[in-house]
Amino acid sequence: MGPAIRYGCGMTRERLSITVEEFNALIAARDALEALRVEHDELRGELRVAKVERDLAKEQLQVMLRRLFGAKSEKRDPRQEDLFLNEAEMLAPTAATLPALEDGPETEVAAHKRKKRGRKPLDPALPRVVVRYEIPEAERFCAQDGTELVEIGVELSEQLDIIPQKIQVIRHERVKYACRKCDHGLKVAPAPLRIIPRGLFTEAALAWIVLSKFMDGLPLYRIAALLRRFGGNISRNTLAASVIRLGQSIQPVINLMRDVLLDDEVAQGDETNVQVLKEPGKAAQTKSAMWVQMNVVGPPVRLFSYAPGHDAKYGVALWAGMRKHAALMSDGGDVYDLIAKANDLVHLGCWSHCRRYFFEAEALLPKEARGPHQPATQFLHLIGRLYAAEARAKKAEMTPQRRTVIRRRYSSKVLGRIRTLLDQYLETTLPSGKLGQALGYLSAQWPKLCRYVENGLWPICNNACENSIRPFVVSRKNFLFCDTVAGAKASANLYSLVETCRANNVDIYRYLIDLFKALPHANSADDYEALLPWKLGQPPPGTDVTA
Repeated sequence: MGPAIRYGCGMTRERLSITVEEFNALIAARDALEALRVEHDELRGELRVAKVERDLAKEQLQVMLRRLFGAKSEKRDPRQEDLFLNEAEMLAPTAATLPALEDGPETEVAAHKRKKRGRKPLDPALPRVVVRYEIPEAERFCAQDGTELVEIGVELSEQLDIIPQKIQVIRHERVKYACRKCDHGLKVAPAPLRIIPRGLFTEAALAWIVLSKFMDGLPLYRIAALLRRFGGNISRNTLAASVIRLGQSIQPVINLMRDVLLDDEVAQGDETNVQVLKEPGKAAQTKSAMWVQMNVVGPPVRLFSYAPGHDAKYGVALWAGMRKHAALMSDGGDVYDLIAKANDLVHLGCWSHCRRYFFEAEALLPKEARGPHQPATQFLHLIGRLYAAEARAKKAEMTPQRRTVIRRRYSSKVLGRIRTLLDQYLETTLPSGKLGQALGYLSAQWPKLCRYVENGLWPICNNACENSIRPFVVSRKNFLFCDTVAGAKASANLYSLVETCRANNVDIYRYLIDLFKALPHANSADDYEALLPWKLGQPPPGTDVTA
């Protein structure tokens, strides 16, 4: 040891001396400890990332399990309706505001009446076949005094009877006439015009096939099997050829329906996948697109259109000709931004799509963790307030002008609250989680989501268009694919006709029969316009569609 070093307090410390080897060993130990510390920090960081990825994977698994086995409805637990009751009362329309805006008389709410239980009576419009049961004449005497009994009434009960499809053959006999004195007087009664010349099926049979496929969702091979059950041995190829010919024949009516849609002030759009096996330049496994369009203000029109893909160029062509500055409601996809920009349209966002993200985020939470403190629940409640205002305006049958007033006075305040919540949670929430995705969608779509308050004609969501495309999506699970492009286009036309009839509350079967009979006689634009679904019962001049 070296000499002691004396301090002023009287304490001493011996001088330490180490060799170079020992010093280097200390330096190496220090570096090793530093490396271990860095490695420890890196492992902790990797562990945090792994935990986040694990939580995201578990969340995604819960989402998929819910989609497979959970309820499809987005209706929330009724016990959550009053979570923000006191807070919402400050924004909700009151009896002092809404009636004053509506300028209408006050109405009394009817007393609640419990519905009578029991079996629902059969439709009185159905035809009745009366089967009468009587006591034999020999027994119509009183057992006490032998007096003849008289009828005083009947006891009624009804049963529903179903008559299966009846298949018959219509045999057309065209009588031929000839001159007895020469060979130049031969005449044959003219054949009636048909929508499919020399076609195998009558108009009623064609209407039944169309309804079976495009309304009931039956693929053609099942329709063929059903016909065989009743004696009609018709091949699927024959049915397919007839459907394609029909879809091509109604093209003039579809064109007029498109003119009506493009002339509207407000329209809605959506698209879904469709597989076409024999599509030029594409493999059979690739997906094409079925676009759907609908209007809002004029006579209801639902248009389906086949396209080789979901690219913007196909959508731009479909919406070309829409009146300038009209509104286009969509799910907010980027392709619709390009469509709206190319055709000078006002693009509206869909609150239902926004709400769906928050609903999925809330559904992943354990029931005991749900409550007013959860961000997803807060957003869902405020979005519900927007829909409640729309429902009240609809129930009161408000004009677009009054609806605009309600939106600006009430809905705009709710939108302000939603924006405040968005700013509060957006920067502190993991973007890849369900709640983060919901906040990201809301932030990206915010300008389009808020536009609906500017005009009472503009819808708050795209639900109506999704409901129109649902029959095609359901049927697609049965027929799986279209064989050719011609078949896909024909299907689009027939879906358009069926769904437009449904939207106009038209008897689809009766309308199709009348349309198929009248189309061969139509020659002018006025003739075709008279055959539009909402003009049912106004046949072209000189045409007997009931013959």
